[in-house]
Amino acid sequence: MTTLFLTHEACLRHDMGYGHPECPARLVAVNQALLEPRFEKLLRGEAPEGTLDAVAFCHSEHYIQELRYLAPTDGVIHIDGDTAMSPGSWEAILRSVGGATAATEAVLTGIADNAFVATRPPGHHAEIGHAMGFCFFDNAAIAARYAQRRFGIERVAVVDFDVHHGNGTQDIFWADPTVMYCSTHEMPLFPGTGAASERGDHGTIVNAPLRPGDGSEEFRAAFEERILPRLRAFAPEFLVISAGFDAHRNDPLATLELEEADFAWVTHRLMDIAATTAEGRIVSVLEGGYDLQSLAESVKAHVGALMATRPLP
Repeated sequence: MTTLFLTHEACLRHDMGYGHPECPARLVAVNQALLEPRFEKLLRGEAPEGTLDAVAFCHSEHYIQELRYLAPTDGVIHIDGDTAMSPGSWEAILRSVGGATAATEAVLTGIADNAFVATRPPGHHAEIGHAMGFCFFDNAAIAARYAQRRFGIERVAVVDFDVHHGNGTQDIFWADPTVMYCSTHEMPLFPGTGAASERGDHGTIVNAPLRPGDGSEEFRAAFEERILPRLRAFAPEFLVISAGFDAHRNDPLATLELEEADFAWVTHRLMDIAATTAEGRIVSVLEGGYDLQSLAESVKAHVGALMATRPLP
């Protein structure tokens, strides 16, 4: 498989303050991990700045302009209790959007089979008109909509295995029958959404919440029994992964018990689906993961799976 890897050093300049878990060191850890010799065949590039036209596929014009106005030229301003902007934030936000759309374009034009975008800030908590949970614009949702609007893709699936429910992605696609959103996540936990009963207007929202302390067995069962059958039936033509690694057993923000092998396993299973219905076309975007060593090891497992010439059994 030809796997594209996009990142940008501007994403290191988004700083939400001392001690914040969503810190530049996360991206340093990811980038260093992917310098190992086994990743030398990655097709590497820089994430461009995304356009506000692409952002408007998923977010309201009022919200976009409000956030642009709030972006500081010095100091740190707080959007809410855990989401803040610094002078480097606006470019980082646009690079995260641009990485997602550039990866989508590369995969849908055949430059790469799949892609992993390592940028920050993450995105899956950003609702249509509201920033929250470290997130400003929903990069995964924008990638999905970009595939539809610019390339005519009819059915897109967004699959989210971050430990926190992607309330933003669910909000954006709640009433859309052409996009399926599937999520495993710990519950109860921030942001408080993601019950199995939340199905969307057309039944295209698939939530498979896990309980505190659940591990590999429960995670894999949630995919095998609830998510993968729904994805097969939906038959997406393009697949976006919200790749959060904070369900790892060492992560400080939650209490699931996953290990690196679980992230490799789910990546291979999603590759199976994509190979059957989407010509193998996957774009994965980085979401959470706050223990640096576990994040690095989990990313290696995920990207190693994306690079594999065939899925594991």
